Amino acid sequence: QVQLVESGGGLVQAGDSLTLSCTHSESSFSSHVMGWFRQPSGKEREFVAFIDWSGVTTDYADSVKGRFTITRDNAKNVVFLQMKDLKPEDTAVYYCAARGWGQNPRMYDFWGQGTQVTVSS
Repeated sequence: QVQLVESGGGLVQAGDSLTLSCTHSESSFSSHVMGWFRQPSGKEREFVAFIDWSGVTTDYADSVKGRFTITRDNAKNVVFLQMKDLKPEDTAVYYCAARGWGQNPRMYDFWGQGTQVTVSS
C-alpha cells in the first residue's frame, strides 16, 4: 500500500515563499503521476498541480500559474511544490496524491494526510 507523507507547511506572510515535499513509500513512485491539491476551510478540495512520471509534463491551476512549480526526484521518491508570492487565498490544507491523471481528485488512488499552509496578510 502506497503511503504519502507531506511536509513543509506552515504560517507565512503574503509574498513569502514555501516549498512542500511529499515522500512516496514505494518504488512504483517513478511510474506514478503525482498531484498536489488543496482544500481551504469549508470548501471542496481543488486541483493545484500535477506532474507526469518523467517530470516532462506538468499542469497547473490558473490561480497558481507563474507562482507555483511542481517537480519530482525519482531517485528519492519525492515530489515538491515550490510556492512563491503566496497570497492569503492560498491558505489551505495541501494534499499530495499519487497514481492518477488530470485535475479531478477522484482520479487519484492514494493520498497523504495533508499539511497546513496559512498565509497572513
